[in-house]
Amino acid sequence: MSQTTEQPTPPTDAAPENARRLLVLIGVVVGVIVLSLVTGAFAAVAFVLAIIASVLIHEGGHFLAARKAGMKATEYFVGFGPRLWSIRKGETEYGVKAIPAGGYVKILGMSSMEKGIDPADEPRTYRRATYPRKLAVTAAGVVMHFVIAFVLLMVVWTLVGVPNGDKPLLEIGSISKLKSGPSPAEQAGFKLGDTIVSVDGRAIASWKELPPYIRARPGQTITFVVDRDGQRVTLEATPVNGNPKGEKVGFIGIGAKTEIERVNPIVAVGRSAQDVGQLTVGSVKALGSFFAPGSLKDYGNQITGSQKSDPDARPISVVGVTRIANQVGLFDFFALLIMLNVFFGVFNAVPLPPLDGGHVALATYERLRSRKGKRYEADVAKLMPLTAAVLLVLVVLGASTVLLDIVRPVASPFR
Repeated sequence: MSQTTEQPTPPTDAAPENARRLLVLIGVVVGVIVLSLVTGAFAAVAFVLAIIASVLIHEGGHFLAARKAGMKATEYFVGFGPRLWSIRKGETEYGVKAIPAGGYVKILGMSSMEKGIDPADEPRTYRRATYPRKLAVTAAGVVMHFVIAFVLLMVVWTLVGVPNGDKPLLEIGSISKLKSGPSPAEQAGFKLGDTIVSVDGRAIASWKELPPYIRARPGQTITFVVDRDGQRVTLEATPVNGNPKGEKVGFIGIGAKTEIERVNPIVAVGRSAQDVGQLTVGSVKALGSFFAPGSLKDYGNQITGSQKSDPDARPISVVGVTRIANQVGLFDFFALLIMLNVFFGVFNAVPLPPLDGGHVALATYERLRSRKGKRYEADVAKLMPLTAAVLLVLVVLGASTVLLDIVRPVASPFR
C-alpha cells in the first residue's frame, strides 16, 4: 500500500493519447508472448506474469477490504514510475506504470503525516477507521497470498496430480537433452524403462539417493547397473557441469518415473490446507535462519567471493526463480509458484514498516495506547529512520540476489 501523493485525474483531451498508449502496451505484451514462444522461454514469461498476477491479487485484497470498510481508495496501479495508461472508474483510477516491479493501492490517510486531504474525505481515511477495519485492510494482502497458494494446491491435487514420492520407483521416466548436444544419459545409452539397480557398486533403495550423488560428481565417471527387460546392463556416464556460471554441479539428464496421484476436491481441501501449513512453517524457519549471524556472514562471502560457500544456501531473486521455472515440468512450475506465494505472505507479515505486518503492528500499538474513547495516533515521523533502514536492506538484498543469480546462478533443485 502506497503513501504517495494522489495524482490528479487526466484531463478529457488526454483520452486519444491514453488510447494510443493502451494499444502500444497491448502490442508490447503480445510481442513478448510471441517472442517467448519462438525462443522457448514461454514458461519463464508465464511465470513472470503469474508473479505479477499474485501482486495484483495482493493489492486487490487491500483494495476490496478498504472498499468494504468504507475507506476511499483513489488509485490501483500495476507497476511504478511514469503512467503508461490509466482510466478512472468512480473515485478510483486504474492503470499501468512503466516499471513492472509490483503494484500498489492508494488509500487516503494511511498515516497521520499525509496532508492535503479534502475535509469531506477525512471520515473515509484509513487513519480515522476503527482498529478492526484497519486490521482487515492491512492484513488482507498477506491473506491473499495464502489464498492463492491454497487455490493452486487445489488445482495441483485435483487436476495436475502430485508425484507419489512415498514409493521408491527407480525406473527412468525421462531423459533430458542438451542444447549443445547429447546429454551424458543419452551418450551412456540409458533408455526409458530402465530400472536402476546399483551406482558405483552400491545398491540403490530410493531415487532420492541419486541426485545428491550425481550433483557432487561433475566430471567423474559413474557406473550404473540397470535392469532392462530382465537383463542387467552396465552403463557409464560422466556428469557435465549443470551450473556453468557458478559452483560446479553434476548433471547427466535422467528423471524418475513417478506415479501421479490425484484426489477428489473434498480430500484436496484437507491436503491443500495441510500443505499450506507446512510451507508456512518452512518459510518462517528459512527466513529466520537466513538472518542468523552465521548465514548473513556466509551470504556476504558469496557476494564478495572472499570465501568458498554453498551457492545453493542463499535466497534467490525473481530472476533465479524464473530461470528455474523455465526448466521444469508442470508440477514443479506450480510448486515454485505456490512456495513463492507462501513466502511472500510470510515475509509481508514481518512486523516492520513498510511491510503489511508493520502496518498491523502500528495499528495494534495505537489501539493499545488508546484510552476511554480517546484515540491515540502514533508519531509516524519517528518511524521514518526504521522504515528507511528496512527499505535499504530490501534494496541491497534484492540487488545482490539478482546479481548473484546472473553471475553465479543456483542450480535447479528439481534436476
